[in-house]
Amino acid sequence: MPPLPNIDWMLTDLTTSVPYVRHVVVLSADGLCIGQANTDPDTADAVAAACSGMQSLSKALAQQFPDGDGSVHLIGIEVDSGYFSMMAAGPGAYLAVLADERVDVGLLGARMRTLVQRIGQHITSPPRDDIGQAM
Repeated sequence: MPPLPNIDWMLTDLTTSVPYVRHVVVLSADGLCIGQANTDPDTADAVAAACSGMQSLSKALAQQFPDGDGSVHLIGIEVDSGYFSMMAAGPGAYLAVLADERVDVGLLGARMRTLVQRIGQHITSPPRDDIGQAM
């Protein structure tokens, strides 16, 4: 598989255009960090791994809707001190954002959709088929 393009510069725009955004991570469905902004690598990896579990659980719930195809487009969680949003960002890829409680969630959602349209044409993360094979 060819290397993915560096999209961190596109993600930085979200952190500068939406006040109170803490972390921006793009991840593959299996939890690998593809890009990040406003966060350190360890936090980005932890967010990506947690988001992989979230998308997997959400996909299981989406399959309970008989007229749907089981795909997940958006996940949102409000916690005591902020918001978590995750959006499908291309085949096998997701955009995840953690923001403070003071964030304008409408503005955040709109900017996330715009960003997904921009990065969706640059990334794809097909399932890996070499898991467990010796190198």
